Amino acid sequence: MSVKECTHHKDKKQKTVRRLCAGILIFLFIVLLTILLIWAILQPKKPRFILQDATIFNFNVSAPNIFSTSIQVTIFSRNPNDNIGVYYEKMHVYANYHNQQITYYTQIPSVYQGHKDVNIWSPYVSSNNVPIAPYNGPDLKQDQQNGGVWLDFKIDGRVKWKVGTFTSGHYHLHVRCPAYVPFGNNLGDGGIVVGNNAVKYQLARSCDVSV
Repeated sequence: MSVKECTHHKDKKQKTVRRLCAGILIFLFIVLLTILLIWAILQPKKPRFILQDATIFNFNVSAPNIFSTSIQVTIFSRNPNDNIGVYYEKMHVYANYHNQQITYYTQIPSVYQGHKDVNIWSPYVSSNNVPIAPYNGPDLKQDQQNGGVWLDFKIDGRVKWKVGTFTSGHYHLHVRCPAYVPFGNNLGDGGIVVGNNAVKYQLARSCDVSV
């Protein structure tokens, strides 16, 4: 085979490879463009969360900075989208006080939330003799004496969006529900006794949602 024939064969092979690569890129571009157009038309909205109530079973600061608590919260979640479903995965709820986590993580079961569907969870957030920052101990003690405390109930997890048969990748979900929570046997704020030393308070606080 002559040099000219070899060069011609090589050029033909390169053209075939370039055309194949160009075809793949065009196909991927069309697929991505279609997904973006569908996404723009559907206009996905973030899920809505509401902290409905809290039941206080225990809230105690012992020693300067040792804390124990048991609180059951009711969390309402709604998918506002008409055509998009939401998968909730690896979600954990916990309580913060002055930007410090003061309870253990409590897992919320994974669930699929259909169009306009609603889910209600009632997890317990608790801690048992957990060390907290020295400056937070006296503040919590003072709040306890004053009859209530501002807490941030937080949910961290992952979500996936479902449109028809298409399911997106994972997105991080961060939910923050700030609320003033009374506790103990103080019924002046509308608490309802639901058990031995347990009082339930209606809160109805909207939560900040970030995806």
